[in-house]
Amino acid sequence: VQLQASGGGLVQAGGSLSLSCTNSGRSFGNYGMAWLRQAPGKDLEFVSAINWSGRHTNYSASVKGRFTISRDNIKNMVYLQMNTLKPEETAVYYCARDSLFMAVLPTTLKERYDYWGRGTLVTVSS
Repeated sequence: VQLQASGGGLVQAGGSLSLSCTNSGRSFGNYGMAWLRQAPGKDLEFVSAINWSGRHTNYSASVKGRFTISRDNIKNMVYLQMNTLKPEETAVYYCARDSLFMAVLPTTLKERYDYWGRGTLVTVSS
């Protein structure tokens, strides 16, 4: 499993960005996926997760209503649409794979994600 996040960049506060995560190795179609982020000097923070089928999603309270996670198992891609971005959301964003096979519900537990991609930097200017 080789995950790679992309789509980061510089955006003004209130703007939008769309992140993508691809897997160049085996398909992650049977596993939940998540986006997490780490701001400078802060701990890793859960952002959003989606179960293997795409039927169930989970969001942190801080992004709910502004971010949307989705996946395309045929293309082996996971996406995070981020709207109304805030300066405090400047961080490196990572995609990660749930360690449980075909878990019904996506988890917020960072410890359950076993494969992590190289992150993509999102910078939100004020």
